[in-house]
Amino acid sequence: MAETFVIAQGGGPTAVINQTVVGATLEARKRFPGARVLGALHGIRGIRDGHFVTLSELSDEQLRAVAATPGAALGSTRDKPDDAYCESILDGLRKVGADAFVNIGGNDTAGTQAILADASSGRISCIHAPKTIDNDLVENDHTPGFISAAEFVAGAFLSLDLDFRALPGVYVGIVMGRHAGFLTAAAAAWSLDEYSAPHLVYVPERTFERARFIDDVRATMSRHGRCIVAMSEGVVGANRRSLVEELVPPEMQERDQHGNIRLSGTDLGQAVERMLAEDLPRTRARVDTFGYLPRGNIATINEDDAREAFEAGAFAIASAEKGAGSAALHHSSAGTIFRLVPLSEVAGKTRHMPSDFLHPQEDRVSEICLRYLARLVPRKFAAAKPFV
Repeated sequence: MAETFVIAQGGGPTAVINQTVVGATLEARKRFPGARVLGALHGIRGIRDGHFVTLSELSDEQLRAVAATPGAALGSTRDKPDDAYCESILDGLRKVGADAFVNIGGNDTAGTQAILADASSGRISCIHAPKTIDNDLVENDHTPGFISAAEFVAGAFLSLDLDFRALPGVYVGIVMGRHAGFLTAAAAAWSLDEYSAPHLVYVPERTFERARFIDDVRATMSRHGRCIVAMSEGVVGANRRSLVEELVPPEMQERDQHGNIRLSGTDLGQAVERMLAEDLPRTRARVDTFGYLPRGNIATINEDDAREAFEAGAFAIASAEKGAGSAALHHSSAGTIFRLVPLSEVAGKTRHMPSDFLHPQEDRVSEICLRYLARLVPRKFAAAKPFV
């Protein structure tokens, strides 16, 4: 079928996104001997500007080394293409004789593929390969990148629980997650027992109320002598706007090319610290923003996550002959299986945590959520329960 494949990466890097690049490259080499595989540098921008690396010229050993390395080896972009930009991308694909284009990313990347698929009238097979630590792609049970990031978060909160048992106080960890709380919920994956951290979980799917937050913290401190909180950076207020938008003056807000407000590195952490200082004076409290730390940590690359990311790339190549689509990870009794779904089912849509993943009355995750996390992020450490 194809003689030339183009592969690009979009959006935030992960610990396993390079596995998808290499899975696609090696699958193209196996299925189409002699085929050329080009990696676009900095995503669709590299296609527009004619900046490529020839992946098919690399040895298997070189490719495997890239696969095992976190980050986006090809470079990424958050460019949101308009009609003119899309035409320049298509022109760049035509110039290199691309028969198929595999774009690795989240729902915005799927949206780009949908636009390109329509504009190319099927002459170039546009495949979306999933990637996001937010775990928020519809049609997917889970997404490559999530499990490794979830292990980081689970391990961090288990460690924080042990730390704050020794020197009690209040701790708030702010975790990435713009519209979905899956990664924040992962803070509970390795809890020692029902009395352990995180005691409180705040996610975008549920409205955040300052008075309730303070009451929750006060009650938890009374019950356990300490309170550890997992909070999504995308938590929203009563008007369903992110707290960042409510707390940061409009002239200081930053947005990306997709119109998304910049959440990491904002004043959310400082605002939470002020809430605690004002409403719970003389309470030992600490607020940390995890930021980018979980998404590409070389020390927490999960083997299953890496394997599935690799298989997602291979599946994308195997699906190229079928035309445009998005590779989706489904769960079955046999494990994870891949399906090709229409781009329109994924593009621009957000998968939120199901309502039954949250306790109906309390700000914490439910047993159903814990079972889901146990399947994807099984406990790795047998920590002893402290005496205090």
